[in-house]
Amino acid sequence: MAAEAMGLRERKKRQTALRIYRTAIALFAENGFDAVSVQEIADVAEVSKMTVFNYFGSKEDLVFKPMVEHFSDAARAVRDRASGESAVDAVRRQFLEMVEGRDPSVGLHGEPFARRIREVIMKTPELMERAYVESEKGARQLADQLAEETGDATLALIAAATLTAARNALVEEHHRRLDGGEAVDEVAADAAERAHRAFDLIAAGLNGYAVKA
Repeated sequence: MAAEAMGLRERKKRQTALRIYRTAIALFAENGFDAVSVQEIADVAEVSKMTVFNYFGSKEDLVFKPMVEHFSDAARAVRDRASGESAVDAVRRQFLEMVEGRDPSVGLHGEPFARRIREVIMKTPELMERAYVESEKGARQLADQLAEETGDATLALIAAATLTAARNALVEEHHRRLDGGEAVDEVAADAAERAHRAFDLIAAGLNGYAVKA
C-alpha cells in the first residue's frame, strides 16, 4: 500500500512539473520570456509561486531544466562505449540512434511544443547565453573524460571541441531546414547520411584516437 501511495505521489509530482513547464513555455512563446513573471506562470498553472521554484530553481530553469542533461550526451556516449569502440564511433552511434528515434534534442521532432522551446531560446539573449554555457560545459565534460583516458589534455580538448561542433552543426541543419518549411520526415530521411559524412570527416583526422581498451 505504501509503495502504491509513493507511486501515486511521484506521478502527481511529475504531472505538476509538466504542467508548470508547458504553461511557462506557452506564456514565454506568446508574450516573450522577459515579459512573463514566475507569479503569472504559477497563476495559470494553478500552483503557488513557491511550488514553481520547488520544481524549477530559477526562471531560466523553466526552459532548460528538462533538457539540460542532453548537453552531456556526447560525454555519456564516450564514457559508456564498448571495448574496442573509439570516441568518434561512440558519439556517431549515439547520434544515429537519436536520429532514428526522432529525439527532440537533435531537432527531429514534429511536435509543435518542441519547436516552441527553440523559438523562445532563439528570441531571448540571456537564454541563448545559457544555451552556450551549457554546451561548453558538455564539451568540457567530454574533454575531461578523454583526458582521463588518454593522459593528453590538449588533444582531448581538440577532439571534444571537434565532436561537439559536428553534433551542433548537424542539429542546427535540422532546425534550419524545419524553419524553412520542410517536413520532419523530409529532414529525417537523409539525416543519417549527413551524420555519417560528418563523422567520417572527423574520423579521418582522429583515426585510432581514444579506442577503448
